[in-house]
Amino acid sequence: MATPESDEDLTIPRAALNKMIKEILPSIRVANDSRELILNFCTEFIHLISSEANEICNQQTKKTISPEHVLQALDRLGFGDFRRSAEEVMEDCKQVAAKRRRQSTRLEHLGIPEEELLRQQQELFAKAREEQAQQEQQQWQMMQMAAQMSTQNPAQSSSNADEDEY
Repeated sequence: MATPESDEDLTIPRAALNKMIKEILPSIRVANDSRELILNFCTEFIHLISSEANEICNQQTKKTISPEHVLQALDRLGFGDFRRSAEEVMEDCKQVAAKRRRQSTRLEHLGIPEEELLRQQQELFAKAREEQAQQEQQQWQMMQMAAQMSTQNPAQSSSNADEDEY
């Protein structure tokens, strides 16, 4: 079971809140106490809505809270006036997410057909295999040379030893 997090971990980041306040009220100064109060209200509102949405989700024997659960939670808690705005924001979010998915396909941005990319990949694999084989061949040759030298050296050293004895 998860350990309870501190209150600071369960709030909206202050930088995000400050940015929202500046965007909504660009020409008005907001005192730090007021910012803290807004932060606490936002956090409490999120907890309230998410808890109610979770309850709705559980009643429907679902395991994932869907946007419809959140909208129903707004209605149940008396925030039905926000439903239309929430639906508009949800639609905007869906459009932004779809746009990001379309833009995130790197292959389309390269301007190179997928078949050509596959051919290039296969060439790179073949080149890497060839280089690996050459390295292995060189290592084998070095081992062979070392083995030959080690078999020749004892014979030479023993013949040198024989010459020293005479």
